[in-house]
Amino acid sequence: MDTPPLTDCGPPPTSPDALLARLTALGIGHVTHHHAPAFTVEESRAHRGDLPGGHCKNLFLKDKKGQFWLVVALEEAPVALNSLDRIIGSARLSFASPDRLWEHLGVRPGSVTPFALVNDTGRRVNVVLQQAMMEFDPLHYHPLVNDRTTAVTPDGLLRFIRACGHEPRIVDFGRPGEGK
Repeated sequence: MDTPPLTDCGPPPTSPDALLARLTALGIGHVTHHHAPAFTVEESRAHRGDLPGGHCKNLFLKDKKGQFWLVVALEEAPVALNSLDRIIGSARLSFASPDRLWEHLGVRPGSVTPFALVNDTGRRVNVVLQQAMMEFDPLHYHPLVNDRTTAVTPDGLLRFIRACGHEPRIVDFGRPGEGK
């Protein structure tokens, strides 16, 4: 079944306010900062100022067997798709289309986040977290839109992901000097 073009996808399945309410209901502490929309790591750096903690990037990927992967890592971590597949046990990886991103996670490009797992009710997305990222507190992610950044603890992130019905894999990848 073809997905509708991204321009026809309508409102997001979960609003940022509903997401934050869910974090609160789960007992997960969070702080949200508003800023200009940030579509790239570089734009995020420019907008966030000196917020402490781990600042992250999120890659929504598809493997050649049709499985979907959300890979979450520190923003400066090198992520080499040609070796990540072997590390995580997937088939050859490539970036999934914006339409697939909307279909599975209910967010648009530039807003990819582990918080979008709230929209993966079919549990079709495999979740991979960088081990080095989990050593930072707090961790920063977009709350489904890219004009805000929400900080949570690593334990809060894990609790949220598990409450969404996913069991994340914490993997050692993306260390400085890798993928070059």
